[in-house]
Amino acid sequence: MRLHFELVTASSAPAAERSLLLLHGILGQGTNLRTLARRFVEVRPGWQAVLVDLRAHGQSQAVEGDDSITRAADDVAETVMTLVAPVRAVLGHSFGGKVAMLLAERLQGLEHLVVLDSGPGQRTDFRGSELTMKVLSTLEDAPAVFGSREAFVTHLATAGIDKGIGQWLGMNLERDEGSFRFRLSLSRIRSLLASYFATDCWPLLERLAAGDGPSFHLVIGARSKVFDVSERERAESLAARSSSRCTVDLLETGHWVHVDDFEGTLRVLLARVP
Repeated sequence: MRLHFELVTASSAPAAERSLLLLHGILGQGTNLRTLARRFVEVRPGWQAVLVDLRAHGQSQAVEGDDSITRAADDVAETVMTLVAPVRAVLGHSFGGKVAMLLAERLQGLEHLVVLDSGPGQRTDFRGSELTMKVLSTLEDAPAVFGSREAFVTHLATAGIDKGIGQWLGMNLERDEGSFRFRLSLSRIRSLLASYFATDCWPLLERLAAGDGPSFHLVIGARSKVFDVSERERAESLAARSSSRCTVDLLETGHWVHVDDFEGTLRVLLARVP
């Protein structure tokens, strides 16, 4: 089954010749990246942006099959076959960043990968994603329904979840006979996360750096714990010996680089996807 997606194009542009995919993080949806998509196509009117809802997220919850990161990448590859403008670049954040890496082996003609604070290696200790795991546990222990969106946010706040994150998660609420229910399957989310943490993409990036496939660009949040010192050094080493096929951009942000420094993220995207 195809994934749900939304196209974003420049208002006065001719038909787009190229597509940029934007892939959200866990518990998110494609619309989370709409502002970034709009700003990109304003500057690059020959492109269209494609906001994808990954499996078990947004309007792609009916997608069946194994809830793994490899299957998530297969979903995207199958979905974009329907696009008239071929995919030439992919941007992904966190979970979506590793899906983006796997697309390097699945999309013919892909030229650029831009990965926002998504560590390529295995992280079975959940390092850097402690908040995500806390949010997931809190949601699993939460009541099945809430009287209002505000009640949902307040409940999360009592568990120590920031109000802004609670409001963002509230985008996943749906009405249920006058109440609100969190619509995502949390067991499916756990399966996707387990696969994400267990998958090692460093060998793939080594091949890309050697010239086999698209260029790739790692954007790392300086205050994020997703990349430890050794992984940051490994990324910078790849960049140093890749003849510009690999780049590393360090932004003074936490894990949510495109939220903490939107303009900086946009500058990197425009610089890396000419």
